[in-house]
Amino acid sequence: MWRDSAKYAIWPLFEILHSIDDLCDFRGNLEHQQHKFRKKNDIGQSSFLASIMGHGCNLGENQMGRMIRNVGREEVDYVSRWHLSQENLTAANSSILNLTEKLRLSSVYGTGKYGRHTSSDGQKFTVGINSMDSSFSHKYFGSQKGVSVYSFIDDRHMLYHSTVITPSEREAAYVIDGLMANEVVQSDIHSTDTHGYTEIIFALTHLLGITFAPRIAKMHKQRVYSFELPSAQTKRSNILISSKRINTQSIKEQWDAILRMVATIKQKEQTASQLLKRLSEYSSQHPLYKALKQFGRIIKSIYIHQYIDEKPLRQAVQKQLNKVESYHKFAKAIFFGRNQEFNHATRDEQNRAESCKRLIANAIICWNYLYLSKKLWMAKSDDQRTEILNAVKSGSMVTWQHVNFHGEYDFSDKALENAEIFNLEELLAMEW
Repeated sequence: MWRDSAKYAIWPLFEILHSIDDLCDFRGNLEHQQHKFRKKNDIGQSSFLASIMGHGCNLGENQMGRMIRNVGREEVDYVSRWHLSQENLTAANSSILNLTEKLRLSSVYGTGKYGRHTSSDGQKFTVGINSMDSSFSHKYFGSQKGVSVYSFIDDRHMLYHSTVITPSEREAAYVIDGLMANEVVQSDIHSTDTHGYTEIIFALTHLLGITFAPRIAKMHKQRVYSFELPSAQTKRSNILISSKRINTQSIKEQWDAILRMVATIKQKEQTASQLLKRLSEYSSQHPLYKALKQFGRIIKSIYIHQYIDEKPLRQAVQKQLNKVESYHKFAKAIFFGRNQEFNHATRDEQNRAESCKRLIANAIICWNYLYLSKKLWMAKSDDQRTEILNAVKSGSMVTWQHVNFHGEYDFSDKALENAEIFNLEELLAMEW
C-alpha cells in the first residue's frame, strides 16, 4: 500500500474506521440498549470509535481513557456500557460486510467450482484474570487458563461470525451456529479442520443445503459405510470395501424428528450447539442422536470418496483453510494490548471484545478493497489495470502492514517541554 511514490505509507487505525463509518454508517447500528429513540449525534463519532478500539485492540477502558485526546473519557465509557451490545456489534459488522460485498473488486475472489466457500477455525487466547468462563489446557496455556475464539471467513476474506468458547469444548458443535448466524454471507461449501468435524455435522449441513468439506487428519484411516454388509462386498471383489453397514431403520424411525430439528435450526428458534449439547447429555445415546450419526455416515462416506478422487476439491479445501489461518495472525496484530490476553471475566465481555476486534478487521479489509478499487479506477491503461487485478487475485485482502495500530511517537523538542526533571545528586544523597 503506497500513499505516494516517495515513501511507504502508514494509515492510522482511527482514519480507517472513520472512513468506513462515513461510507456505510456502521455506527448507526450501535443504538442505546434501552433508549432506541436516542439520536447517535448526541455522542460524537470519535467516542464510538475510541470505545471500539479500546475493546478490539485489547487496551481496556482505563488505559484507553488515559491515552485519548480530544474525546471525553466519560463518553467513551458510556458508549461501552450502553451501545456496544452483542446484537448491535453484529449489525455493525454486517453493515461493513454489505459494503464490501457491493464493491466489484470482491468478485475477483468469486465463487469457484464448488460455490461460495467458507471456513472456520479456533484460535487460543490466555485469560489474564480470574474467570469462570475460561478453563485450563496445558497444551495451549501451560498453568494458565484461557479461551478459544472460533472465527468464520469466506473466500472473499469477509469475517462474518465469531464466538468465544472454552478450549475444552469441541469446535464442531459451533459450526452450524456460525453458518446460520449471518444473513450477508450464504455458504455453499464449508471447510474445517479435524476439530470442526463430526458425523452429525455432515448430516445437518447436508439437510441445510450446505456441502461440508473438512480436512480430516489421517483420512486414509477413516471408516466408510454402505447399505450392505462388508461380507457381501467382498464376494463381489469390490475395490473399496466399507467398514460397517448403515442402520437405515434408525434413520426411518427418527426421520420426522430429524426434520423438526433442522427446521428449528433453520428458523433460528434454537441454536444447533444448544440442541446437540442436550442430545449428548443423555447417559445412553438419544435415538435422535444415533439416527443423525447414521445419516451423517452416508454423507461422510460419499465425501471421503470424492475427496480422494478429486484433486481440485483437496486444493480448494486447503486454500480456504489457509485464509482462516492467515486471519489468526491478523487477529493477533489487532489484539495487541495487555500481552494479547483476555482481561474480561464474563463470556459477554469476552464476546464484546471479540466482536469489536472483528469489526476492526472487517473495516481494514473493506478499506483495502476500497483503496485497490480506487487504484483500478485511476489506472492509465488496460495493461496497468490487468496488472493490478492479477496482483489482487494472487494476493490476499488480509493484510495490515500499512495500518498504524499503536499511535505515533513524538521526538520533537516541544514534546519534552514538560518532561520530568530529576536531580541525581540530591536523590543519591537522600537518607531516611
